[in-house]
Amino acid sequence: MSAINELISNDIRLPSPPSIAIRILEAAKNDGASYSELSKIIMSDPSLTAKTLKVANSSFYGLAQRVDSIKKALSILGLNAMKNIALSFVIANELRGHSEGGFDFDFFWKRSVTAAVAADLAAVSIGSKHDDAFVTGLLQDIGIAIFYFCRKNDYLKVLDEKRISESPVEVVENKIFGFDHQELGFEVLKKWGLPENIYMPIRYHHKVKDCPGNYEFITDVANISDKISSIYHGSHSSDKIAAINNIIGKKYKKSEGDIQDLIDSAANKSIEILSLFEIDPADLKPYSQILQEANEELGKLNLSFQHFLIKYKEARDRAEDLAGSLKVANEKLKLLALRDGLTGLYNHRHFQEQFDAEFERTLRYKKPLSLLMLDLDHFKKINDAYGHRIGDVVLKKIALLIEENVRKNDIVARYGGEEFAIIAPETDLKGAAVLAERIRISLEKTEIHSDSITIKATLSIGVAAYLPGKKVAKKSDLFDAADSALYESKRNGRNKLSMAIVTPENT
Repeated sequence: MSAINELISNDIRLPSPPSIAIRILEAAKNDGASYSELSKIIMSDPSLTAKTLKVANSSFYGLAQRVDSIKKALSILGLNAMKNIALSFVIANELRGHSEGGFDFDFFWKRSVTAAVAADLAAVSIGSKHDDAFVTGLLQDIGIAIFYFCRKNDYLKVLDEKRISESPVEVVENKIFGFDHQELGFEVLKKWGLPENIYMPIRYHHKVKDCPGNYEFITDVANISDKISSIYHGSHSSDKIAAINNIIGKKYKKSEGDIQDLIDSAANKSIEILSLFEIDPADLKPYSQILQEANEELGKLNLSFQHFLIKYKEARDRAEDLAGSLKVANEKLKLLALRDGLTGLYNHRHFQEQFDAEFERTLRYKKPLSLLMLDLDHFKKINDAYGHRIGDVVLKKIALLIEENVRKNDIVARYGGEEFAIIAPETDLKGAAVLAERIRISLEKTEIHSDSITIKATLSIGVAAYLPGKKVAKKSDLFDAADSALYESKRNGRNKLSMAIVTPENT
């Protein structure tokens, strides 16, 4: 207990017991003059008098007749009940502060008053009326407020770690201080002179199994009231209800209906008592009402969800249609990026990419590869004589004719201007020459008609084939050989076919 003793020593600022609280306790101990003395003490404070009478006349006690004096309230409710009512107001009023820095005093006392009401109701529900239940429930967490008054910054660390780790507050308190608010509340209330039957249950309300047997009932009451208050002012409500069912249902053999009534009554009666403590109950409502409203919202949510599903399906269908359209559009864009705009053949860039790929494949698998370079003879004269529009018609007709004569795996491109190129995979020089000659003769026999114009056109072709050997040639060797063969055809009078062969041995 040394850590607690240090905390409550004279070196540390600790709230002193209110003087009026000391007088109330002293009067309660004096059996001979207790009623008259207690009446005088309460009536010496007009505010305390008014609050005490309001409690006595509230639905909390449900008296058959209205009481208009403290003496009459004492005679009906009894000394102990009145003492505890007065102590509750005095201590709650004394230990109030500004809600700042992460500690909310209004919330603390709202939770404490709800626990006090729940404790009084729980005592009746599981056993019998207990005069100390209310004040025990109210003060069971008094150690938390005292922690904050004494070690503000350290206790804010407790609250921060509790929020982050979601550990019980007493666990975090033990980690930081070496003891918890149960022990601190016990020591302080004992020092203030409160009765043992109040501070002993507070010492064990989070660990009932450790409390002395003669305090088990009221400690159970405090534990239950803490959980009920947490349902309304905390989190993990379902866990708290399960714990309450375990205690009240199993240990005290109460039905689920009884437990539900207890939890609901705690909210209903707390609303009235909170106002007497000058605490705004805000939106406090019975748990069954909370559940009903939640179910109604869930029903709305379910309808909204169905509506959402319909909208989602419509949106998904639109998205799928859009995706299909985008796919077609992308394919068209991709095709446009690869194709020559005039002839529809592959463009120069794609030709180079395919040439690289086919040449690497030839080297890897040691298969022959042929390249055909084709140039339209005297194309400038056609443009000059008939104009560029007719020239374009001629280029498109030749492109179509070439495509009609190549094989499926051959790659045809417009190399530039009036030049065309054909990559013929796995084709030797003889096979490439046959292909080239077929194209040349086909064009030679063709008449190209546009408007009233008839044009005859011819091609000069250079063919080169790469035959794999021991040494590795370069792609440029094959290209240069085909290009040279093309110009050989042009020099020899055009409309000709010239050939070259490339092997690693002759490069």
